Amino acid sequence: MTSSRASRRADPALVAGAEAISDVSLPGQAPDAPQELLPRKRPTQERSRRKFDALLAASRDLLTEVGFESFTCEEVASRADVPIGTLYQFFANKYVIVCELNRQDFASVRDELEQFDGVIPSLDWLRFLDSFVDHLATLWTSDPSRREVWLAMQSTPSTRATGKISEKQLAGKIATMLAPLTPRTPLHRRTLMAEVLVHVVYSMLNFSVQDGQSHSDAVAELKRLMAAYLTVAEKESRASRSRSVDEAGGHAAGTSPAGS
Repeated sequence: MTSSRASRRADPALVAGAEAISDVSLPGQAPDAPQELLPRKRPTQERSRRKFDALLAASRDLLTEVGFESFTCEEVASRADVPIGTLYQFFANKYVIVCELNRQDFASVRDELEQFDGVIPSLDWLRFLDSFVDHLATLWTSDPSRREVWLAMQSTPSTRATGKISEKQLAGKIATMLAPLTPRTPLHRRTLMAEVLVHVVYSMLNFSVQDGQSHSDAVAELKRLMAAYLTVAEKESRASRSRSVDEAGGHAAGTSPAGS
């Protein structure tokens, strides 16, 4: 009988440029298991940085124009006016390139969070939510490559696994921001909430900019989803605090000295 591993289709992100990808595999990990896709190296000098950035900029433009299926490293190098050998010094294949673009996109969202003071206020948080979602929505409408990058990240097990790492990193930031709103919610639950929010927000924003979709309507629905979700979370956290206070009061009454 053919084993499930033998019958499983090879991950194209690992087949192309396999010798470089294998450098980042974990000890004891199966060769065909999904792996984080990283550049072969990162530039350390200004001249190399310019070439690296030019390759990524050309990749965004090409991805937006032709989609991931028709995207090739050769065309990226040509558009960036960089030798193909230089491209392969940085990137093993096109899957590694889109993963780096995805990291850029997540980093820009983290930067936007910092501009919103890094915490969700416990008071008037709905106004904060509306403002922040509008801000993110503008990023998606002004840069069509974001959706193309997101779609490309769904193409293989390793690109999806790499994207999940970026999602979790952003969710960790969101979990910290949620603390003032949900002070009595356990950390593991708050972390899960943050992961749900990141996944839903990204999915809805990419949905909002697809052909034939009303962007404003989709963003309005996203706000409704997030507001309802966070309202329930806030109420649950407040109820947990009230129960704790009541239990503490009952315990104090039950242990009062006799005759007091």
